[in-house]
Amino acid sequence: MQAVVAKPRGFCAGVERAIRAVELALEHYGPPVYVRKEIVHNSHVVQRLRALGATFVDELDEVPPGAVAILSAHGSPPEVYAEAKRRKLRLMDATCPLVRKVHLEVRRYASRGYRVILIGHAGHDEVIGTMGQAPGATVLVENVAGVDQLQLAAEQPAVILTQTTLSQDDARDIVEALRGRWPRLEVPAADDICYATQNRQTAVKQICDRIELLLVVGSQNSSNSRRLTEVARARGARAYLIDGPDQIDPAWLTGAERVGVTSGASAPEDVVQGVLAYLRQHGVERVEEVEAADERVTFTLPTLPPVTAQDPSKSS
Repeated sequence: MQAVVAKPRGFCAGVERAIRAVELALEHYGPPVYVRKEIVHNSHVVQRLRALGATFVDELDEVPPGAVAILSAHGSPPEVYAEAKRRKLRLMDATCPLVRKVHLEVRRYASRGYRVILIGHAGHDEVIGTMGQAPGATVLVENVAGVDQLQLAAEQPAVILTQTTLSQDDARDIVEALRGRWPRLEVPAADDICYATQNRQTAVKQICDRIELLLVVGSQNSSNSRRLTEVARARGARAYLIDGPDQIDPAWLTGAERVGVTSGASAPEDVVQGVLAYLRQHGVERVEEVEAADERVTFTLPTLPPVTAQDPSKSS
């Protein structure tokens, strides 16, 4: 049996930036440091940071006034910044710059009287933050079927924006359906789906014709990880999303001569290596890495507090 490992995989620049933000705050201030939501959607990352002293909360009203608080990589609606200011929190904003770009697009188009059609998944932290930028002007479409439910006046100027962690194929189908009904809908010049999401999907597509089974390392609430399983299944491979080697069912390996391995953008590499160690113990004799793209993206780290919490829309 052979393992075919996709590259790029694992941490993207936005995830690395967010994790490092929590680490820096802990190094600089010591615990407790409070993080709103999961800093990134991965159980291993959250557990490690919790062990270092990070306290994860659902909302900022759980944070003591004046404490250090960090906002997750997925972005937050404006009322979160208002709450941080009200509680005089020392705020560190770890929102991914690519998510921030979509927030700016929403506000810019809404200020010009546009209807913003956001393609994304209801309830996801990123979608909640993005829709919160201009809730009165933004409508969510989750799939092609949702296009039929959308009401839009022919003369209403409108733009299509997307969640950054979508399937490229699904997003393209929804955009085509939208523009089929309303040909004048605008789309920004730059793709909202982030480079890391696109590269990891491309890498999976590149190995799918060589494998029978794909193991995607990532947590169940990781949107980009779930999309990787969908990409593989659409191309005929069996695919499973696992948080680590302990979730592998040995029966999955029966009859598989080539097993693909990849990981979502918030999954640590040491967990991937644990999966490969498991596969070696269960019959894999050769491991081959296939590279689809060379990633050299980095983002500047957030500024350490103390800072005055403010809605970023006031400073953009």
